[in-house]
Amino acid sequence: MTNPYQDVLKSKVILITGTNTTANHPIIANYIHEAVTKNGAKLIVVDPRRIKLVDISHLWLRQKIGTDVAWINGFMNIIINENLQAQTYIDERTTDYEEVKKCVAKYTPDHVSGITGIPVNDLIAAARLYATEKPGSILYTMGITQHTSGTDNVKSLANLAMLCGNVGVDGGGVNPLRGQNNVQGACDMGGLPNVFSGYQVVTDEANREKFSKAWNVSKLPDKVGMTVTEMIPAAGKKIKALYIMGENPMLSDADLNHVEKGLSALDFLVVQDIFLTETAKLADVVLPSACFAEKEGTFSNTERKVLRVRKALDAPGEALPDHAIIAAIAEKMGYAMDYADASAIMAEINSLTPSYGGITYSRLEKEGLTWPCPTVDHPGTPVLHRQGFARGKGLFIPIEYQPPVELPDAEYPFLLTTGRVHQHYHTGTMSRKGGALNLLYPEALAEINGEDAKALNVVDGDYVHIVSRRGSLRIKTLVSDTTDRGVAFVPFHFFEAAVNKLTIGALDPVSKIPEFKVCAVKIEKAA
Repeated sequence: MTNPYQDVLKSKVILITGTNTTANHPIIANYIHEAVTKNGAKLIVVDPRRIKLVDISHLWLRQKIGTDVAWINGFMNIIINENLQAQTYIDERTTDYEEVKKCVAKYTPDHVSGITGIPVNDLIAAARLYATEKPGSILYTMGITQHTSGTDNVKSLANLAMLCGNVGVDGGGVNPLRGQNNVQGACDMGGLPNVFSGYQVVTDEANREKFSKAWNVSKLPDKVGMTVTEMIPAAGKKIKALYIMGENPMLSDADLNHVEKGLSALDFLVVQDIFLTETAKLADVVLPSACFAEKEGTFSNTERKVLRVRKALDAPGEALPDHAIIAAIAEKMGYAMDYADASAIMAEINSLTPSYGGITYSRLEKEGLTWPCPTVDHPGTPVLHRQGFARGKGLFIPIEYQPPVELPDAEYPFLLTTGRVHQHYHTGTMSRKGGALNLLYPEALAEINGEDAKALNVVDGDYVHIVSRRGSLRIKTLVSDTTDRGVAFVPFHFFEAAVNKLTIGALDPVSKIPEFKVCAVKIEKAA
């Protein structure tokens, strides 16, 4: 991953896919605009929706939802057949190239066009453009990851970037744009079931011994834990109690009826949040926490840059910073977490997390630092893999296209896809509390294509019923060419029209992310 904010200004070609960047990452979208309109970068957009960046793109490829592996393999087929690959880079810095070459041989332009709906000439033009303009940057978000093939999609993009020598260079890379402000930091600090901080795996005995000694405990478990999407089915069965902090799964998770059933089956549910969310309303205990502006600490953003967060005002009522609540609970349970302040926690992070070793509070007072930054005299690492990959050589992985779990049929002839709009944020817990944003986008709207609207006999503002195998939703329509024929797009911010009542709980086998982006529905005009 490179530094996608300003590093994109060094790109000669930018490929964005699965990201409505203008709506969801407007600052990065500004840099893309500058790169294209001022620096002359070429922009390729591969997206099933006609997002705003299409207006300044050189090529827009509208693929069928869920066919990303196919078009990426198609790009590689064209690049290899036309001998446009970075062969010296491949020979010196990667392994298993021949395996991928064999895999993509069948993904001819005609074959890929049949799967994806992308015209052959557009496939060829886009592949040539990405391969010949150097360096090339790839930006993606949840339109790539929120599929049962999400991990395969990301690996395929990595294959494409390595094929063209675009990893470990300024203006290159495969850049995931994080969906929330400290997702990167939460992962860095061990907010995953298989790692301690700094991605130190829990199954490694040396790692467990190091953390056991630092935390003064006799033994830490060696088993990998559950992901969020594994916890909900286990609620009331393997899991009797659940502690949810800063999440609202009763609006954000797939198949909400299933989520509510799981949470209701718990013996004890604790929710720690800044507002009484839909999930908090189900809790036995609600712990009021401070918001970002009411506490000290750090955030690690999408470019791996660690930044100081400084308290601007006092928290209301009895609300406390998250770390203070956790420490108080630990003390009640017989384990002292005696931190004087947030800087003491950061000092512990420095001592236990090699990639954060040199990112001290004193240095952060002056500037943000990008990990890995192992020592106090290290400048940080804006571009990863410059000299080589962490594993030695970059690994090409052959990936075959697999269709989504649930596709349209005679009973459910439409595809439903979900996402965000520019005016609101995630489950609306914060953005829908203010009047201004609600005036700009006051209610949930289902985007449908104009041709579909004619067939359904609906116009802008009419209500429709959208029905899946899991639930139904009554929602107002927005007729637009943004969405392709046969597809409905619904944002998930609105509890009054909770679209995740319809989405499918099928998971990516590796990441355990639900297939939010594809499920089959029927649409009918409401009475």
